Amino acid sequence: MTGKFERRSPSVEVSRILRQRMTPEEILLWKHLQRKQMGVSFRRQEPMGRYVADFVCYECCLVIELDGSQHLDSQEDRVRDLDMAENGFETLRFWNSEVRNNLNGVLERIYEVIQTRQHLLAPPP
Repeated sequence: MTGKFERRSPSVEVSRILRQRMTPEEILLWKHLQRKQMGVSFRRQEPMGRYVADFVCYECCLVIELDGSQHLDSQEDRVRDLDMAENGFETLRFWNSEVRNNLNGVLERIYEVIQTRQHLLAPPP
């Protein structure tokens, strides 16, 4: 596993509950991320230290978060993103409305970042 986050409680139980209660936008995006449809493996509602990421790809150290209006100008999200970055993970954040209204644009952005991250993290020849 790449990155420094360890999978540990208490977020393991929380992640199980979140997987059962995914939002419609998370379900929609998951349909396009699962089974390596983007060329890499993603996990959903994944415990990462004290956090639970909506989606994470360990291969390219990428976290994807879907946010509703409660996340507008969230200091907690900024701290979380910095913590993720300090542990080698890039965080992409999308509004739920973006997933509903511009899914292709969201998928294109994710794919671009995957390609960039894979090149950055690839071992030198």
